[in-house]
Amino acid sequence: MNGLPGNSTDFMDWDWEQIKPFSDELLSRELTKNTISEWLEDWSQLTSLIMECFHRLEIRTTTHTNDERNTRAYQAYAENLIPRARLFEQQLTQKLLESGLEPENFSIPLRKMRTDSKIFREENLPLKTEIEKVLVLLQEMDAARLYPWGREQLNERQVLDKLTESDRAVRERAWRLITSGITKDREKITEIWGQLLDLRIHIARNAGFDDYRAFRWQELGRFDYTPEDCRSFHHAIEEVVVPAYSRLSEKRKKSLGVERLRVWDNHWFYKPDPSGLDPIRPYETIPELNQKMEGVFSKVDPQFGKYYRLMVDEKLLDLETRKNKAPGGYMEELPASKRPFIFVNGTNSTDDINTLLHEGGHAFHTFECLKWPSHHQASINNVPIEFVEVPSMAMEFLAVPYLGSDQGGFYTPVEAARALIGNLETSLGFWPYMAVVDAFQHWVYENPVEAHDLEQCNQTWSKIHRRFLPHLDWSGIEDSLEFVWVMQGHIFHDPFYYVEYGLALLGAVQVWANARVDQKKAVQDYRKALALGNTASLSELFLTAGAHFAFDVKAVKVAVDLIEGAIEELSEGL
Repeated sequence: MNGLPGNSTDFMDWDWEQIKPFSDELLSRELTKNTISEWLEDWSQLTSLIMECFHRLEIRTTTHTNDERNTRAYQAYAENLIPRARLFEQQLTQKLLESGLEPENFSIPLRKMRTDSKIFREENLPLKTEIEKVLVLLQEMDAARLYPWGREQLNERQVLDKLTESDRAVRERAWRLITSGITKDREKITEIWGQLLDLRIHIARNAGFDDYRAFRWQELGRFDYTPEDCRSFHHAIEEVVVPAYSRLSEKRKKSLGVERLRVWDNHWFYKPDPSGLDPIRPYETIPELNQKMEGVFSKVDPQFGKYYRLMVDEKLLDLETRKNKAPGGYMEELPASKRPFIFVNGTNSTDDINTLLHEGGHAFHTFECLKWPSHHQASINNVPIEFVEVPSMAMEFLAVPYLGSDQGGFYTPVEAARALIGNLETSLGFWPYMAVVDAFQHWVYENPVEAHDLEQCNQTWSKIHRRFLPHLDWSGIEDSLEFVWVMQGHIFHDPFYYVEYGLALLGAVQVWANARVDQKKAVQDYRKALALGNTASLSELFLTAGAHFAFDVKAVKVAVDLIEGAIEELSEGL
C-alpha cells in the first residue's frame, strides 16, 4: 500500500491513529473478482508490519529479560495496538466472508476464518492482552531464577544440562537444586496460575462455550480430531510405548549399575549416557556451531544451507546461553521482512544440535512458504500445528547421515551412534511424557475449580506421571515429582498445545523411514509439503510429506518397532 513504511524499523513507532487511515481504506474498498487479489496482498502487507513489530518486541523480552524499557514498550504495544489490530483483522475477515468470494487456493484459510469469526468477541480482546502481560511476568520470573554452582550462577537450562553428566551425585544435586528453586516461587506461581485460569475461562464463556477446552479446540482449528481421539492416543501410547520404554529403562538400569531408576538417571529429555561415558561436547564456539550446522543443512538440501547462511549473515540467530536470557528455544516469524528468527540456549551439548535442527526445520518451512501472496497462506502460524511440528522433528532425522565428522559435522562415528541412540530413546520417551502433559491439561479444564488448588494439580500430575512413566522410582522424593509440572511452559503459555508434538513425531518417524530407503526422495517430498503453506488439509500435508495422519495402536506400533530396532542395531555396533 502506498504510504506504508517498507520495513518494521520505520513502522515500529507508529500508533493506531497513523495506521487507521490504511485500515479504513481496506475496510471501505470494494471487493470484486478483479480487486480481491490486490486487496489480500495489501491486507497482508499491513498485518505483516504490525505483527513483525510485535514479534520483535516479544523476542527482546526473551533475549534480554532485564530490558525494562523494552518490556514497557511490549506491554504498551500489546495493550494499545494489538487489540485494535485483532478487531481490524476480524472486520476484514467478516468483509471477505460476506463477499462470498473464494480466492484461488483459499479454501483452507476460509475454513479457519469462518471458525474464528464464530468465536470472536470484542470483549475478549482486553482479556487476551491481560494474559500476554501475565505471561511476561512469568517469563521474567523464570529467567531471574539462578542457581549457585561452585563459583558460578547457572540458569535453569544450564542446571538441567547437568542431568547428562556421568557422575550420579552431580545429576541428583542438579535435580534437587532445580526443584527447590521452583518451590521457592510457589506463591507467585500460584497467583499467576489462578489469573491465567480465570482469564481463559472468562474468554470461553464470553464466546458462548461452557468450558475452555471446547473454545480452545475451535481456536486452534482442530478440524481433524476430538478430545476423545486424544484419549485414544493416550491409550495407544500406554499399550505400545510404555512397555517399550520400560524395556529400554531396564537396560539402562543395568548399564548404570543402579537398583532403581531415579529421574536424574532417566529424565525423558536430559539423561546420561548409559555406558557411563561423559557427555558429548560437539562444538566449542558459536561460530563453529554455525559453520558446521550450515554444512549439515547444505547436505540435506543445498537450499537449506543457503537459508541458514542468510540467517547467520543477517543476525537472525541467538544461540548462546547467558544471564537475563529466558530459558527454552523457539523460532519466530518476522513476516514483513520475510525472515525467521531462531532462539536457542546453547550449552555445548548434543541437545543443542537437536534443538537447532528442530528450529531450523521451522525456519525452512517459513522460507518455503514465502511464494504465497497472502499471510493467510504464507504464515506457518496459520498452518495446522499438527503438521507445523513435522518439518522440525523430521529435520532431526533427515540430518542424521551428515552429523558425523567425516561429513564435516559434529561427531566421531562412535559419538554419532551414541547421539542417535540418545535421540531415539528421547523420541520414545517423549510419547509417554507428552501423554502426561496432554492428559493433565484435559483434567485442568474439565475440573477448573479443583485446578485452582495447586495441591490438587500436584497430586493429579503425580498420578498421571506414574501411569505413563512407571519405570521411575520416586520413593522418598515424591515432592520433587508433584510440583515440576510448572516447568512445562506450554501448560501456562499455550494450553492444549502439546499433543501436536506427539502426532507430528509419528509423521516425522514415517519421513525418516522413507529416508532410510531413499534419502533424496524423502527430502524432495518433505520440501513439497513445506511449500504448500496453508493451502492443504492436514491429511494432504502429511501425505505430501510421505506420511499418514494416524495415531491408533497400529500406527504407533509401526513407529515404535522401527525405533526399537534401530536402537538395537546401533547398540550392537558400539
